[in-house]
Amino acid sequence: QVQLVESGGGLVQAGGSLRLSCAASGRTFNHYTMGWFRQTPGKERDFVAAISGNGVSTAYADFVKGRFTISRHNARNTVSLQMNSLKPEDTGLYYCAATPRTVGAALDDYDYWGQGTQITVSS
Repeated sequence: QVQLVESGGGLVQAGGSLRLSCAASGRTFNHYTMGWFRQTPGKERDFVAAISGNGVSTAYADFVKGRFTISRHNARNTVSLQMNSLKPEDTGLYYCAATPRTVGAALDDYDYWGQGTQITVSS
């Protein structure tokens, strides 16, 4: 079982930056692809970014490319999402997720989820 805890959310003005962190339990963290998803009320969670277990491969949704950066620090079982040039449409509840799959960009690919952290971007 993998347990995930997000932190770093908050209120920020458009154009600003935030850094989200996800702390994971377990001894096999480096075997999991880690992803970030965004959810707004009444909608499905949208894929934001993912990183492979060894950190070599990353993937991003088109709407965050060039602005967000995902990274992982396996020695301390954490994943980060650096969010720059934030836009009001980035507002949502951001979830950290884990999957043993090699590639994961779909909601159903992920087996473990954090509790979510709220990002609100004002204009």
